[in-house]
Parts: sequence; structure tokens; C-alpha cells
Amino acid sequence: MRLRWVVLAVFAAAAALNYLDRQILPALAPALRDEFHLSNADYGLVLAAFSIAYAAAAPFAGLFIDRIGLNRGASFAVALWSLAGIATARVGNLGALVACRAWLGAAQAGGVPASGKAIAIYLKPEERALGNAVSQAGMTVGAMLAPPVAVWLAMRYGWRSAFLVTGIVSLLWVPVWSRVAAKEPAAPHRALSASAVFRDRRLWSFLAATALGMTVYTLWTNWTTVFLADVHHLPLAKTAQLAWLPPVFFNLGGLAGGWLSMRWIRRGVRPLDARLRACYTSAVALLATAAAPLMPGPGSAIAVISVSAFWSSALSVNLYTMPLDVYGAERAAFTVAMLTAAYGAMQAIFSPAAGRLIDMYGFTPVCAIVALLPLAGCAVLAAANPRRSAGPQAIGY
Repeated sequence: MRLRWVVLAVFAAAAALNYLDRQILPALAPALRDEFHLSNADYGLVLAAFSIAYAAAAPFAGLFIDRIGLNRGASFAVALWSLAGIATARVGNLGALVACRAWLGAAQAGGVPASGKAIAIYLKPEERALGNAVSQAGMTVGAMLAPPVAVWLAMRYGWRSAFLVTGIVSLLWVPVWSRVAAKEPAAPHRALSASAVFRDRRLWSFLAATALGMTVYTLWTNWTTVFLADVHHLPLAKTAQLAWLPPVFFNLGGLAGGWLSMRWIRRGVRPLDARLRACYTSAVALLATAAAPLMPGPGSAIAVISVSAFWSSALSVNLYTMPLDVYGAERAAFTVAMLTAAYGAMQAIFSPAAGRLIDMYGFTPVCAIVALLPLAGCAVLAAANPRRSAGPQAIGY
């Protein structure tokens, strides 16, 4: 299918806009904390509003996209989150900010499941983690652009302009996708029922591993600017000069993780085993996360954060590909949405808890804890998905 990577490129653009809209708030966190008089715990609650809505809406978004199809489902999700971003530009108090973040979370819950369905439909099994890396590269491009774009707009036109401009830009993606949507192929396999998937213990191992393993990812996507401001006392303009670097390593790490599993699959390793091997490699490397707050200056700290970002992304692309290997394209949106829900639920708990710990003890205990959690997630995967034991529903073995 010659146009398959073109379709994935369009989805990568949607992923970039998804994270650009999402990361505008973390990029401007110091300014919003000042305007709304937020503590770190308050800021964690704002993040939790997004995460709770994201987690609650994700399974329904996945079922919705599986039912109405990739084409219409993706357009609806992007339009809805664009409007949420525009509405954020008009908030006048903390309650309105929380409401808009919840709206954004519910709308963006459809983004990753739609990408997962596109990957399952268009790509070969050995290419799927690399496809997830391309989609995640779009996310990290959005995250990389958010600090400089948000700060540039905020310093010239006020922080509200950043939410308004990015929301309008996201709306422009919908007509572009409508041109590609006609190329959507029919899925070739018979779908399992959602209830059968829900009862499968492998799905629950994927959810647990996502909740544990993605804590490093959520730490650096939401708290990097706060880390630089609190630990190294950098002003907002200086944080923007450094905060763009970890997203570059998120990009590189995703591509490396996708390449690793593709290389092993092409050498004869079964897809699920190759993903697990890549996850273990990433989890061991992520032990370095604990060193970030111990670094003597912002340059060395951002270097450790970047290494941590690299391996958290390598872990992520393989975690999010496992359900595609097991359940196929027909349930891709639902199963990836369940992982999205697990991520959102974890973030809803992690963000306020991390904020309280940071307020009381700084970043050192938080970084030490999250450095260990990816290995725990891999242990859960290994227990529920033993080598050479694909069940009757597994696809691509």
C-alpha cells in the first residue's frame, strides 16, 4: 500500500497538534501559577482534571472510533479538542481553567486510539512499533514546539493568545484529513467482541504496565519547566531555552524503540517477545532518571532528563503496539484507548501526588520512585505474556 506512510504522516501531524495544544499549559505553567496563585499541588490538580477526563473518555472514544470508522472519528476528535483550546483562551478563574482542561482531556482521548487504528490497518506487524514511533514523533514535535511558541506568543500578546492560535491551527487539520480519508481500506479480519477483549488477562497486563511504565514519560512532559524553575531557579524565558531539548530525545527514543523491535522481529523473534525485550532494555536504562535532581547545574540536569526521555519513549512505542499484535485492527481503537485510559488514570493520581511530594521534599524522591516503576511494569508483562504462548486470538504469529 503505497500511500500507507502518507496516511501515517497525516496522523503524525495530528499527534503534533494534539501535544502542542496539550503542552501549552505546562509550557506556561510559571505564568499561570502566578496569575491564578497556584501552589504545585494546585497545579497538579489542574493536570488531574485533564487526566481524569482523558481516562474516563478513552474507552468510549475507542469504541466510538471502531464503530463509526477511522475517518469520521478522527475528524470529530480533532475538531472537539481544537474548540477546547480556543475556549481556554477566555478563562477567568481557576474553575474555568479546570473545566477547559477536562474538556480538552475528554476530546483528546480519541487521538491516540485513532492513531493506533490507522497503524493497525495500514502497517505490517513488524512495522507497527515504528509506526507508533512516527506518531509519537509527531507528539514530541508538538511538545518541542510548545515551549518556544507559547513563550513567544505570551511575551508579545499575553498567555491567552497561545491557546487561541494553537486551537485555530488544529482546526485546519480536519480538511487535510478529509482528503486522505477516502483511502481508508476495509479491515480484513473478524472482530472480537469488546467484552471478550475486556476479559483477556493480557489486556490487563498491558494496562498495568502502561500505568507503571509511563510515569517517567508523564513526569517530563508535565514537570520539566517546573523542575527547571524550582530546582535551578530559572526564569520563564530561560526554561524555554532548555525545555525544548527533552522532546527531541522523546522523538529519537521512539524511533530507536521501534527500530529495535522491528530488527528483532525480522530476525525471527515473535512480535510480542520482541516488544517485551525492547521494554526491558528501556526500563533498565530508565534507572538513570533518579540522577536528574542530583545534577549540579541546569545543563547537566537537562542532559539526564533527555536520556530519561529517550528511553521512556522507546518503552512507550512498544507498550502501545502490543495490543495491535494481539487483537488486530478491528479492536485497535478500543484496546489502545484502554491503554490511554490507564495512562490518564495514572496521571490523575500521579500529578497531584507528585505535586505534594515536590512541595514537601523537592524532586529527589519523585525521580527515585519513577525510576523503578518501568521495571515493575515489565515484570507484569512477562508474567501475563509468557514467551511462546500466544493465545487463540493472537494475530500475526
